[in-house]
Amino acid sequence: MTGSRSAGLLLYRHTPQGLEVLLGHMGGPFFRNRDTGAWTVPKGEYGPEEPAWEAARREFEEELGLPPPDGEAVPLGEVRQTGGKTVTAWAVEADLDPETVDPGTFEMEWPPKSGRIQEFPELDRVAWFPLDRAREVIVPAQAAFLDRFAEHSP
Repeated sequence: MTGSRSAGLLLYRHTPQGLEVLLGHMGGPFFRNRDTGAWTVPKGEYGPEEPAWEAARREFEEELGLPPPDGEAVPLGEVRQTGGKTVTAWAVEADLDPETVDPGTFEMEWPPKSGRIQEFPELDRVAWFPLDRAREVIVPAQAAFLDRFAEHSP
């Protein structure tokens, strides 16, 4: 069995303090009280018929409720996460106010085996991070995106 595939956009901006990237904190009950390893590139799954770049742009809008930014995309390649999911990402320069985000939602049974279906945000918050701090909180496999971006950052 092959793992699922996700694609996403890593936004970056230049500030007087240096380069920053936008990450989303994963929503739902499993990550509520976690910081380290609970932040991700805004991304989502796609099927074999959809090009990864188009999926990344579509998922950005679904996850954040905002249109994806236009701009030059820096390909960051793929990583394979612990659960087997392959993630493809691009870096795009854009500034975005985290307060304007209107995240998409998902439903799941919670608490487990309760029969109660609850709705949770895909991302319960987004924030800008300097690269060093982003490396501390991002899903471990996705840290490779930050390293690749740092090597090629404009």
